[in-house]
Amino acid sequence: MTPERCYDIIHRPVITEKSMRGAEWNQVTFQVDRRATKKEIRQAVETIFGVTVKAVNTMNQTGKVKRFRGRLGRRNAVKKAVVTLAEGERIDVTGTL
Repeated sequence: MTPERCYDIIHRPVITEKSMRGAEWNQVTFQVDRRATKKEIRQAVETIFGVTVKAVNTMNQTGKVKRFRGRLGRRNAVKKAVVTLAEGERIDVTGTL
């Protein structure tokens, strides 16, 4: 896999209270390309950050319907990946991407 494709797969880290609690179990959450598979996500994380990935769990989050000034709109649908790292591995997502 080329480095350009790796950066196309991983869009950005998800920085929320819930995703930060995953750091206790060596987990990092990323927003990824909706067409990416678990194997591609694993290869991209290992290539970009130089770590060993133990497991990848993915979820598709559909976009919510919201109102803005009385008009209906829809948020974008996203795919998130929770990446579990091997023991002793760490990723600093606050300043890497």
